[in-house]
Amino acid sequence: MKKYLNSAGADFSASVVVFLVALPLCLGIALGSGAPLFSGLIAGIVGGMVIGSLSGSQLSVSGPAAGLTAIVVTAIGKMPAYEAFLLAVAVAGVTQLIFGFIKAGVFGDYVPSSVIKGMLTAIGIILILKQIPHLVGYDKNFEGDTAFMQADNNNTFSSIVNAISGITPLAVVIGVVCLAVYVVWDKVLYKKSRFFQLVPAPLIVVIVGVLLNVFLQNGSSLMLKEEHLVSIPIASSPKEFISFFTMPDFSYINLPIVWTTGLTIAIVASLETLLNIEAADNLDPYHRVTPTNRELKAQGIGNLVSGLIGGLPITSVVVRTSANINSGAKTKMAAIFHGILLLLCVALIPGVLNLIPLSALAAILIYTGYKLAKPSIFADLYKRGIDQFIPFIATVGVIIFTDLLIGILIGIAIGLFFVIRSNFKSSLMVVHDSNRYLFRFRKDVSFLNKPLLKSKLEKVPENSFVLIDIMRADFIDKDVVEVINDFNKHAQLKNISVEVKRSTMRPSHQMIRAKDEVPELETV
Repeated sequence: MKKYLNSAGADFSASVVVFLVALPLCLGIALGSGAPLFSGLIAGIVGGMVIGSLSGSQLSVSGPAAGLTAIVVTAIGKMPAYEAFLLAVAVAGVTQLIFGFIKAGVFGDYVPSSVIKGMLTAIGIILILKQIPHLVGYDKNFEGDTAFMQADNNNTFSSIVNAISGITPLAVVIGVVCLAVYVVWDKVLYKKSRFFQLVPAPLIVVIVGVLLNVFLQNGSSLMLKEEHLVSIPIASSPKEFISFFTMPDFSYINLPIVWTTGLTIAIVASLETLLNIEAADNLDPYHRVTPTNRELKAQGIGNLVSGLIGGLPITSVVVRTSANINSGAKTKMAAIFHGILLLLCVALIPGVLNLIPLSALAAILIYTGYKLAKPSIFADLYKRGIDQFIPFIATVGVIIFTDLLIGILIGIAIGLFFVIRSNFKSSLMVVHDSNRYLFRFRKDVSFLNKPLLKSKLEKVPENSFVLIDIMRADFIDKDVVEVINDFNKHAQLKNISVEVKRSTMRPSHQMIRAKDEVPELETV
């Protein structure tokens, strides 16, 4: 408890930033999913308050995710009623709970760090590209969309081109001024005084955006339309507000589509969560490690609650998490505070929130994207070598032009190739002096080393001496054993003397046979 009290100031400051980032994303993802707008807010509230409380992660922030938009759109279109879809979300939550109990969280440990860095960088670039149209008042595509192909039949780049002809002058002024305020506050003023460190820059950015919108429009034809502003449903009474929350209809429990949708959401949401948790741990300045199985259980309870009260499915989300970390959050209280802020502001001051220009929020997201995709990150990965840089850059490219999961899977595949390549090169060492040859095996020797070993053995000339040293090899594949034994069997035809140096402690070593025996070495 003491650590939460000591960090309360930093956590609350960060929660304000996350709240401002999450607000348009919750609404935008609900809009893009074809669901009621309030369902996105419910998911954001549950992600902050429920999952934030139960999660073992100190910095991850959960909420509705753009990566699930396509699944949600398809599912809602096929369901007989929205209440049936909510039942599928609840089923997904129960499934994630099961994943947690069977310890499926181990998957996240197998993602290479270069791929995680690629994911974060790609999200940063996507944020910048996707928010440029919103910065200039071209709000045709919904906030929070990260897919290359958009619902409006445009893609990330064509949307930017179209935005040039659809500029809203006042939105441009607000967006550019807000972005400038953010940069100056973060790069200059932040270092000048304690006051500037305590007040979150995004809060000032939003205030500046609202004031510019109120004072500059002044009834002119250039004024921002409703589509350029945050749009939260406003309830005229507490009873109407409560009506925004919807319960699932359990009479649809026997529908196969409810179960298949629930399972699909559970798998995709779990994968995205595990990837983001790994990313959050990499960004954590305190180097804390999140228990992944506990995280799956927390996500499961979160999705169960969200489905039961009318919300969209939830995952741990990169954008909110990175904004949380970059804003100086220290504990999970930042995520919880942001959920409380969402609930209070949506319930008490929705009219004030509806004054916020989307271009001001775009400025915040663009700067957040820059922090994720700084040029120095590319330089750092390049210096680490080709085996780090290529999986990184491939992950970045594929995510930008497809989506998050495809990019991650391809990045993992490329990373695995370099691991195999590295193991292939280092597992077998061959040196020779005149007609004396040393074949030394190191680490694990797999069937992938068979062609190289076979080729090297065939090149040993007549009347040579060959020492095969396998002492350092923990495992030798049976295909490799067969190659060695075949060589030993026919070595006498070329008058080649063979010795094998091996360990009596490893079973795979005992399968190798040699013609000669040397007293000082254990050979067969």
